[in-house]
Amino acid sequence: MEVKIAESWKEILKDEFEKNYFHQLVDFVKSEYNIYKVYPPGRLIFNAFAHCSFDDLKVVIIGQDPYHGEGQANGLCFSVNDGIRKPPSLVNIFKEIQSDIGTAIPESGNLEPWAKQGILLLNATLTVRANQAGSHQNKGWEIFTDAVIKQISDKKSGIVFLLWGAYAQKKGAVIDKSKHYVLQSAHPSPFAAHRGFFGNKHFSKTNEFLIKNNKTPIKW
Repeated sequence: MEVKIAESWKEILKDEFEKNYFHQLVDFVKSEYNIYKVYPPGRLIFNAFAHCSFDDLKVVIIGQDPYHGEGQANGLCFSVNDGIRKPPSLVNIFKEIQSDIGTAIPESGNLEPWAKQGILLLNATLTVRANQAGSHQNKGWEIFTDAVIKQISDKKSGIVFLLWGAYAQKKGAVIDKSKHYVLQSAHPSPFAAHRGFFGNKHFSKTNEFLIKNNKTPIKW
């Protein structure tokens, strides 16, 4: 399958792609796509790395699993395809943006415009079996995405990391907080949003930081 990924990421991750665990992961993922219905479509597995190059990176948002419902997952965390009903966590993200900076809630839940502005929308696990949440966890994806976060932390400076919920915060343990701006809060899911996601003002805080560091703010 033709998988899209920006050239700058290929260079940064080339050693990771050659490791034994990654070869085993590729074999596992290929067999899953052959036997089961798996999301996102194969060509979009690395979609987060296709729209946001390493060179243009400004912000990292960490999710957990791709959506496992029909037609939802498009390879960007929290994002759904055009025409697909927005999942509850994404609805809450848009509500917080509206409350924080006054932007109207968009018709589409497709976050590709964010990615094109330099936001890496990174799930910890990049594939999932249809209707089986967590089915591709602990197969190697987490090792890979930890390595991605570590490379960003080591090779860049002044990146904004948005860590929502305990899982993302644990995943962010490798980030050097002395050279990056790390914002943490509760997860936007309906179960947790009222415990600190609502009112976190992460979107205005991100833009204030970017402006202060002579970078173009995000059009949320």
